[in-house]
Amino acid sequence: MKILLCAKYFQCPVIPGSMRALHKDYRTVTPQNFSNYESMKQDFKLEIPEYFNFAKDVLDQWTSMEKAGKKPSNPAFWWTNGNGEEVRWSFEELGSLSRKFANILTEACGLQRGDRVILLLPRIPEWWLANIACLRTGTVLIPGTTQMTQKDILYRLQSSKAKCIITNEVLAPAVDAVASKCENLHSKLIVSQSPREGWENLKEMMKHASDNHTCVKTKHNEMMAIFFTSGTSGYPKMTGHTHSSFGLGLSINGRFWLDLTPLDVMWNTSDTGWAKSAWSSVFSPWIQGACVFAHYLPRFEPTSILQTLSKFPITVFCSAPTAYRMLVQNDKASYKFKSLKHCVSAGEPINPEVTEQWRNRTGLDIYEGYGQTETVLICGNFKGMKIKPGSMGKPSPAFDVKILDVNGNVLPPGKEGDIGIRVRPNRPLGLFTHYIDNPTKTASTLRGNFYITGDRGYMDEDGYFWFVSRADDIILSSGYRIGPFEVESALIEHPAVAESAVVSSPDPIRGEVVKAFIVLNPDYKSHDQEQLKKEIQEHVKRNTAPYKYPRKVEFIQELPKTISGKIKRNELRKKEWETI
Repeated sequence: MKILLCAKYFQCPVIPGSMRALHKDYRTVTPQNFSNYESMKQDFKLEIPEYFNFAKDVLDQWTSMEKAGKKPSNPAFWWTNGNGEEVRWSFEELGSLSRKFANILTEACGLQRGDRVILLLPRIPEWWLANIACLRTGTVLIPGTTQMTQKDILYRLQSSKAKCIITNEVLAPAVDAVASKCENLHSKLIVSQSPREGWENLKEMMKHASDNHTCVKTKHNEMMAIFFTSGTSGYPKMTGHTHSSFGLGLSINGRFWLDLTPLDVMWNTSDTGWAKSAWSSVFSPWIQGACVFAHYLPRFEPTSILQTLSKFPITVFCSAPTAYRMLVQNDKASYKFKSLKHCVSAGEPINPEVTEQWRNRTGLDIYEGYGQTETVLICGNFKGMKIKPGSMGKPSPAFDVKILDVNGNVLPPGKEGDIGIRVRPNRPLGLFTHYIDNPTKTASTLRGNFYITGDRGYMDEDGYFWFVSRADDIILSSGYRIGPFEVESALIEHPAVAESAVVSSPDPIRGEVVKAFIVLNPDYKSHDQEQLKKEIQEHVKRNTAPYKYPRKVEFIQELPKTISGKIKRNELRKKEWETI
């Protein structure tokens, strides 16, 4: 395929006349940006410049191409709230509005390059503008889910030392309740139609802000964003990414896994608090000049998803396996996805039965991908490859992926071990820098010449990778990563709970859910057990993000423990999963 250079750091193809080639069985769908997996892996090379800023070097380049008539007329950003309200911005408009926002950050908020900004907003246009404004100012973005509680917000403000927080009227009271305990916080921006005492109102300030702003000149290895990720042995860790690790590294996702072009409209349903939104709602599509589609979608409703896919010209759809499971349970006979041509999934393994049902209903395969907050795409199913149901595909061009034993030796095909990425002698682009303020945890991810993902799997004789389990105790439910420690910390605050252990439990809809094994205090053993379960569940909802609460609760006499007193969660988890 002929390739045209679209900008200094990315490429887009000349679009062939036929953009879709579907086959009934496990197939090969013709890629738009590459010939086949082997050539993609062999020919891929990405030069890393000394200075790089995604806003200046990618977004502003698309603006120039747009003005010159060298780009299709797709908008850069297309948003709907599902009630008839829509926003469409070109790259030029996106640039102008984000420069206004950038001026607000530097002038009204007094932020300087390197200062940290916490962003807690739902899927509204201002979330995307905030992302770009932070890029333009060199401030470090820290996104978070809007499901956070007051306690979650306090922890993130204190540990990150953020100087600014951007949120809406829903979470502003929680911020105000803890702000006095956050000595670094000096600026609060609210996205609201109404004023709030002590807060700068973004909507009002945008009306008067200048769009004359010069993007800072950032080095490629400067810190760009911090993502909080859950763990099993402590509170969430801060994962650091540079301007190049995501800004350049996610070209792997956009160009190869998503196979996007400027003609595409990309819809990713991820929560704005997770790195997956950076993956597929910001960097990957815009690297390729595609349109980012967004739906406010305050809660996941299968009917709304199906109606949106039918109504709008969405060509590429990305969602968690949970979403696909819910969608295939709906009657889609009345829905016609005329524009949809590529579906992908990530966040947790997807059941082969779900992919089969989806293919039978839509004629489209689901291309599973595997990655982490710490990385770009590690493995994926790519167009042109045979899909093996249940496999997470083959290594992306970004990484040399191996299965390792406990000593860091590479294991042969068919042998289960730890999934690792080679980082020595040359550390690849697309990998996080370190866990901020946690050198011990950072060091623990290295084994010989490899970064250890914390997941276990095996590679088959054809080079396909298969996910087996997480080496730690992380629970993946509905696309959310949930650390047992946070749930157990909330549980222990209830007077009925003497001890608890939280593990994953199989669920036909969500894949897995949080299950709490609880040892009750003696005074509560005679209480109505069903009523007590409900009380404890509501208690967790109030004290941590609602998605973390245990949907299953079992009261037991004692928890299995090691000689040293450590809870054997793997034993409890094994018991849960052996029943399916």
